[in-house]
Amino acid sequence: MRNYKVYVLSVITAAVMVAGVSAQEKTAEIDKIFEWVKAGDPGCSVAVSQEGKLLVNKAYGSADLERDVPLSPETVFDAGSIRKQFVAAAILMLVHEGKLALTDDVRKFIPGLPDYGDKITVDHLLTHTSGIRDWQPLLNFAGGDPDAMTMILRQRELNFRPGEEWSYSNSGYVLLPEIVKAVSGTPFPAFVRKRIFEPLGMKLTTYVDDPLYLIKNRALGYKKGPSGWKLDMYLGNERGGAGALFTTASDLVLWHDALNTSNLGEFVTHKLQEPTTLHNGRKLTYARGLFVELRPGRGGRLVWHTGGAAGYSARSGHLPEHSLAVAIMCNQDGGARPVYASRVFDLFLPAEEEPEQPRSDVTADLTGKAGTYFNEKTGEPLRLAVNNNTLMIAGGGPLIPMGGERFRNQRPTLYFMSEAEFELNYQSADQIEIKTSDGVVTRYRRPKSYSPTAEDLKLFAGRFYSDELMATFVATPSKDGLAVRINEANTAEFKPVDQDTFQIGGSLIRFRRDNSGAVVGFDYNNPLLRSVKFTKERGL
Repeated sequence: MRNYKVYVLSVITAAVMVAGVSAQEKTAEIDKIFEWVKAGDPGCSVAVSQEGKLLVNKAYGSADLERDVPLSPETVFDAGSIRKQFVAAAILMLVHEGKLALTDDVRKFIPGLPDYGDKITVDHLLTHTSGIRDWQPLLNFAGGDPDAMTMILRQRELNFRPGEEWSYSNSGYVLLPEIVKAVSGTPFPAFVRKRIFEPLGMKLTTYVDDPLYLIKNRALGYKKGPSGWKLDMYLGNERGGAGALFTTASDLVLWHDALNTSNLGEFVTHKLQEPTTLHNGRKLTYARGLFVELRPGRGGRLVWHTGGAAGYSARSGHLPEHSLAVAIMCNQDGGARPVYASRVFDLFLPAEEEPEQPRSDVTADLTGKAGTYFNEKTGEPLRLAVNNNTLMIAGGGPLIPMGGERFRNQRPTLYFMSEAEFELNYQSADQIEIKTSDGVVTRYRRPKSYSPTAEDLKLFAGRFYSDELMATFVATPSKDGLAVRINEANTAEFKPVDQDTFQIGGSLIRFRRDNSGAVVGFDYNNPLLRSVKFTKERGL
């Protein structure tokens, strides 16, 4: 076996000086950031550009552990969800050419999509405001081996009305490439190659329908197992049927340079980075295929996205005010951590004094504050916990005490209440109220004490089927609740938490009864799927 060494190639302009430190010294600092990559292990590639000049282009680690192939700056990685910004750009090019409109009904191009009673527009798909359920959790439950499009078209309900909330949904970005094909008459991979990759000089980038085909200079994806590294890649239906973007860190900073200089044209560039606005007027930090937000600390506005696909992870972004772009691509699960990108950005920013963070001297008695609460209208769960003497809301981060029984969120997050600023008030020990800054009030209650007997649990036993998920759940009474076997395979222990309601982690089953009191089905909820209906099979 050859002696494994970290393969390094850097493109540096020696005369470039930023904040009094040479580019050569900065690349040495980048080496330190990635010194965690061990010889012979999968690793990462990193690239930095400023003012359109490629300053750093380096690679650390192995592309193929079995054949001792080192990573190089020319190695391509599966970019995961970073592909979304290229899908969005393709759609916007067609909009700019007048071939479709952001306000067009998606069913105009995909007639098989159910009529949900509310118009879903192309822009709803681009901005993750359609309410269409994410295909990934759908496939996790589906029996057989359906593709993502099959599962999307089977859904008869939405998570929410279009335009009223934000929820990250990969389903929209399965439908959008089909719209590009329908409108342009060109398969999506060929469209982005001719219209984006070739004009921008992204010579090492390709979009493929099927990653099983040969891809030159591909890094294999890995995950650490109990006995060492093992291959970890999404193939076939695991990719959702919408294809994959394979690219390099240097091509990604080239792309961000193009965004920074409007090389795609003013319309496309602006619309890609335009904040999403909900029906209630709230502006979000998500645009179209990109997040756009103020960077913590220094640097100003940050335009960015991440990507993850099994053992591949990626992160790329740019700071417009500094014409600075950074991309990191890794072939080990979770390698492209935000702290690495942040440290690389800081190396190329002028030195600034860090602003003092605001502090709250208000304290609160958190005794009895933690627990699960249920939305009084929808029944959706809300989980509160106490960590390091701080009240935390699941998905919404830490809460800051305001005195008495009142708290506010420290910072809005897209993944909880669509980035609303809100105040949480304990009305009593068993009831809380959340009021957003735009006046929306939601009340939650603690679950009622529920301890079903062995005879009670027998009423919930049986086989339950969801046509939307193509899934069968078999419920059997257990010592502490219900043992639920999913698709004749995995079994999960659901514990009683409220009347006719059972929970494990973020998953909730709420049984339905007919007028006679007989159990006829249940609604299944988790953080990504709302009110999926299961029906009890007759005679069981």
